Amino acid sequence: MTGTAHTTVLIKGARILGGDPADILVRGGEIAEIGPGLDAGGPGALVVDAGDLIALPGLVDLHTHLREPGREDAETVESGTRAAAMGGYTAVHAMANTDPVADTAGVVEQVWRLGREAGYCDVQPVGAVTRGIRGEQLAELGAMADSAAQVRVFSDDGHCVSDAVIMRRALEYVKAFDGVVAQHAQEPRLTEGAQMNEGEMSARLGLGGWPAVAEEAIIARDVLLAQHVGSRLHVCHVSTAGSVEILRWAKSKGQRVTAEVTPHHLLLDDARAGSYDPIYKVNPPLRTEADVMALREALADGTIDCVATDHAPHPVEAKETEWAVAAMGMIGLETALPVVQEAMVDTGLLDWAGVADRMSFRPARIGRLSGQGRPLEAGSPANITLYDPAPRRAVDPFAMTSKSRNTPYAGMELPGRVVATFLRGKPTVLEGKLQ
Repeated sequence: MTGTAHTTVLIKGARILGGDPADILVRGGEIAEIGPGLDAGGPGALVVDAGDLIALPGLVDLHTHLREPGREDAETVESGTRAAAMGGYTAVHAMANTDPVADTAGVVEQVWRLGREAGYCDVQPVGAVTRGIRGEQLAELGAMADSAAQVRVFSDDGHCVSDAVIMRRALEYVKAFDGVVAQHAQEPRLTEGAQMNEGEMSARLGLGGWPAVAEEAIIARDVLLAQHVGSRLHVCHVSTAGSVEILRWAKSKGQRVTAEVTPHHLLLDDARAGSYDPIYKVNPPLRTEADVMALREALADGTIDCVATDHAPHPVEAKETEWAVAAMGMIGLETALPVVQEAMVDTGLLDWAGVADRMSFRPARIGRLSGQGRPLEAGSPANITLYDPAPRRAVDPFAMTSKSRNTPYAGMELPGRVVATFLRGKPTVLEGKLQ
């Protein structure tokens, strides 16, 4: 399904970024024209009635775990990108903590090629910062950058680059090719044995606490290191109000730091852990209601740049077990847009143009994806998501496209539905069904 789609597509009556209805004419994989009353110009065109649907640029995820190579029982590049398309995504960044780790040109090229073969969305591999994500020696950053995959984002996600000297070297190294180091901010000594957010709820449940300061201390150190070497830093899955304040300070000083928040940290808090259901066990953990509100405000005012899913699929046996031994992580590609609508749009914190900015334009810029995250205008690649914000329905894990079922929203009523996704003019989803 890769390559340019040469069919003509006419999308009729879509509300671009929630504005007034207009027609979108797509030819040769690009948007040819936008305006009222457009004509497809002959038979053979695909005509899509998009009345009352919102047209967004194809969504871009900076943080997806596709699990291949090594954990194909949980997800594959193909199954994960199918789930991404169903969620309205046209590009995802595949994290490096696979088996083997994506720390060489060979592994990142394998992941990149699997994405091209599947064809449901663009797959941009993220390279590991250190060999084997062990935090001891730098990985082959230059070789990965020069590979066919053209890696520009590097992360040991799942592990913090806790050694300040290694982190400094990585920040210095990536400057040569305008790369970015994406940090999983977790001070390891402060989180030994941690099971959930440290606070009133962890004390009540008797579960080991993951203190907010373990995240904030690493972010504070890294923004200073990035400033010192003049490099780009990206902070993964920000989860605390204190982290927001550090980011706000760094940005006020003009530092080149960006940050992401997950949908689940925008909607769920640590009270969920009261059920002892490991579906709510995630890293970083669900925080307090006050943290959730601070994260929403920070996404709204741009202190946090973008939404990234941290889609983390696990087989059933890794989650349906006692809390202490359960795997950390939640799937999120297929529910991200409904959760953002619930937490940000329906609360009045973001409009649909703001959603396009935080879920497409900015993540594409941070990840250096030139053909993604472009405005819906003539001449842009036809990466388009059509979304119906009106329906509300309960989330059914067994109706999902991902190979894994570990969604924290099972049975929860969420708004909205992705009706269609187009990758360079080729429909990957139509009428809510995978093509």
